[in-house]
Amino acid sequence: MTREEKPISDAIDTRSPSVARMYDWLLDGVDNYAADRKACEDLLEIAPSSKVLARNNRAFLRRVVRVLAQEYGIRQFLDHGSGLPTQDNVHQVAQRVDRSCRIVYLDTDPIVLAHGRSRLDQNDRVAVLRADMRETEAIFGTPEVRRLIRKNECTAALFVSVVHCLKDEDVLPMLAAVKARLEPGSFFVICQLVSDRADIRNRVTDLMDRATGGKWGRVRTADEVRAYFDALGLDIIDPGLCDVTDWRPDSELMPRPKADDWVEWGGVGRVPIR
Repeated sequence: MTREEKPISDAIDTRSPSVARMYDWLLDGVDNYAADRKACEDLLEIAPSSKVLARNNRAFLRRVVRVLAQEYGIRQFLDHGSGLPTQDNVHQVAQRVDRSCRIVYLDTDPIVLAHGRSRLDQNDRVAVLRADMRETEAIFGTPEVRRLIRKNECTAALFVSVVHCLKDEDVLPMLAAVKARLEPGSFFVICQLVSDRADIRNRVTDLMDRATGGKWGRVRTADEVRAYFDALGLDIIDPGLCDVTDWRPDSELMPRPKADDWVEWGGVGRVPIR
């Protein structure tokens, strides 16, 4: 490890909330415990639209993977902070476009690894890796990544609803380290929880920091998320950076319920081809 931190434990701590398991509960999943449910109930008191937000975010993930595979020919995906498996995971969406698509899922939660390997590892083009997403050098050195994320091929690096889990000092170094390992023409998908309301930002950040034992970053503003794309020098593709509910919706006729207290905000940027 490159940081003065405790190594990742294999033990499943059911007494402390997990971000992955909380997200699972918000999506009406069953892979969660009483501590996760209690933390979600506390979260809903602060931000009542959190369930709507989680569903919108998952729909965005499905759309963006499909667009990158269909319209841009991306065939390899690195999903940082993938969370627990749910309906229409990244490999299912991508491999419906092309069976040759290759996906590596990354998460630190041991329950993600346990469930992921049983539900996601469905063919030899999918791998589930237990890793701290900040440890880019170690991740790219694993057999799974060396086998599935090929050099000289464009990659989609997914950071969907995970950057808010990181401290400010970790975000840009991690993103820059990933960019240094990707081919020009690769894509970054970055979105995170943002709010225009300082009370929401502060209260949710305090709640999650306490609930996760400090394993949390903070709710940010849209301008702060935009700064990530600017710092990386990415070319932002249409429709730009926005509430992810508005990112290439499947139909303009379909109702798109929105969260009104906070939103998942971001988009897709491409590493310039020079």
